[in-house]
Amino acid sequence: QVQLVESGGGLVQAGGSLRLSCAASGRTFSSYAMGWFRQTPGEAREFLGTINWNGASTYYPDPVKGRFTISRDNAKNTVSLQMNNLKPEDTAVYYCAASAFPTITIRTMDYRYWGQGTQVTVSL
Repeated sequence: QVQLVESGGGLVQAGGSLRLSCAASGRTFSSYAMGWFRQTPGEAREFLGTINWNGASTYYPDPVKGRFTISRDNAKNTVSLQMNNLKPEDTAVYYCAASAFPTITIRTMDYRYWGQGTQVTVSL
């Protein structure tokens, strides 16, 4: 079992930055990859990126590539999502998730544990 708790959400103006954190407990943190997702009402959960077990590999989909960066600190059992140049369309609930595997994966079905989410609102 893995428990995940996100923090760092809030209100930010367009063009600003925000850093989300996710604290993990339970299973050995360095044994699994982590991912970030977001969701708006009525929409499917959107994949934002993933980082492998030791932080050496990351992957981002094109819509956020260059603006979002994922990092992890295995000593502190945390993973972060740095978001720059935020836009109103980035407004959503953001979730971190723990994969069943140590290597990066883009398949939502591979993420077995989810946090409760944190709201990010980007204003004009």
